[in-house]
Amino acid sequence: MQTSLAKAFLATPNGQQAEKILRACVHCGFCTATCPTYLLLGDERDGPRGRIYFIKQMLEGQPVSENSRIHLDRCLSCKSCETTCPSGVHYGQLLDIGRLELERRLPRPFLQRVFRVCLRAILPYPKRFSVLLRTGQYLRSLLPEDLHKQIPSHQQPGKLPQAQHDRRVILFPGCVQSVATPATSTIAARILDRMGISVIFPPSTGCCGAVDQHLSAPKQARARMRQNIDAWWPELEQGAEAVVVGASGCGAMLTEYGHLLADDPIYADKAKVVARKVRDLSQILEALPLEQLGINGHGRRVAFHTPCSLQHSLLLGGRVEKLLQRLNFSLAPIADSHLCCGSAGTYSILQKELSRQMLNNKINTLENNDAEVIATANIGCQLYLATAAHKPVVHWIELLEN
Repeated sequence: MQTSLAKAFLATPNGQQAEKILRACVHCGFCTATCPTYLLLGDERDGPRGRIYFIKQMLEGQPVSENSRIHLDRCLSCKSCETTCPSGVHYGQLLDIGRLELERRLPRPFLQRVFRVCLRAILPYPKRFSVLLRTGQYLRSLLPEDLHKQIPSHQQPGKLPQAQHDRRVILFPGCVQSVATPATSTIAARILDRMGISVIFPPSTGCCGAVDQHLSAPKQARARMRQNIDAWWPELEQGAEAVVVGASGCGAMLTEYGHLLADDPIYADKAKVVARKVRDLSQILEALPLEQLGINGHGRRVAFHTPCSLQHSLLLGGRVEKLLQRLNFSLAPIADSHLCCGSAGTYSILQKELSRQMLNNKINTLENNDAEVIATANIGCQLYLATAAHKPVVHWIELLEN
C-alpha cells in the first residue's frame, strides 16, 4: 500500500512503525472473510481492510470524525485477520497506533472518558475488583434473574503445594483470574508440583498491562510492564525456567513486552528476555508425562473454545485439544472455532450489542453437540461464556484434577 504520512508523525517511532505496517498490506481482502464484525455487519468499514484505510487516511492528515471512532471501536483486536493475512500485516499494532492517534486528535466525550478511566482503575487491581465482585455475589439473590449469571459464583482456590523442587517457574496469576477463578492457578501449581516443578508468585507482580494498552493508555501499560520485569528478573536470574500463564489473554500481552519496550534504554533487553520466557500453561504441561499422575478423562466429552488470544496471538491453536485427547478426553467438533466469543477484554462491556450477538453464535456452536462441559483457556472467555451457557464452563486445567 502506498503511503504519504504526515512528516511530523512519520518522524516518530509510531509513525515509522505505522508506515511499515501499511506498506505491507496489499488490499487482498482475505482478512474480511475471518473478521467477526464484518461477518456480522457486512460493512467494509467494519472489517480490517476498511479500518486500515481509516487509519491510513488519518495518519496522512485527513480529518477524523465520530464515525471513524465508531468503526475502530467495533474492532475486537482478536487478530483473526493476522492469522489469515498472507502478507504478515501486524494489524493489531497498527490498530493500537490508530486508536491512540484518534484519541489525540478527537478526544472522547466526557462520560466515555470517565467510564474508561473507571475500568482502568478497577480491573487491573485484584483488591479493588475483589470488593466489587464480592459485593455482587452477596447481593446476587436480590438481583433480577437475567442478571444472576452475569456474576460468577465464589470459587475456593484450594491449597498451594509447599514442596521445593530444583525446577522452578514463575506462575502469573492474572488480575481478574486471581479473584474470580483462583483455582486455575492453584490446580496448575499442584499438577506442576506432582511433576517436580515448583511455582513462584513474586509478590510485586501486577497487571500484565493489557487493559491500559487496549484503552489507549500506553504510558500506564508500560509502567506495569516495567514493574513486572523488576518483579521477575531476580527469579529468572536465579534459574526460573519460564513465566507460565493460565490466561491466554495475559500471555498474549506478555509476549509483546519486547516489542512495546523496544525503545526503552533500560528495559528493552530485559523485556525481550521476559517475552521469550513466556509460556502458556499448555506448553509446559504438554512436555510432561502427565499419564504418570493417573490423569485420565475416561472419554469425557468436552467442547473446547479456543480463545482468540491463544490461536491468533500466541499461535497455539490445537495445543490444548491435543493435550486433552492424549489424556483420554473426547473433543466435540466445533464449527467456526476461529471466531471470537465476543468477550475480548473490555469489549463485552463497551460494545454490548455486538458482543452479545457473537456470544449467542458461539454458544450455539459449543452446545450443538453431546459435550457435557465447555472448557476454555482464558478467564475473559470463561466468565463471558458462562453468562449464556446451559452447561458448565471451566478452565481446561480444572478437567485434569476431577
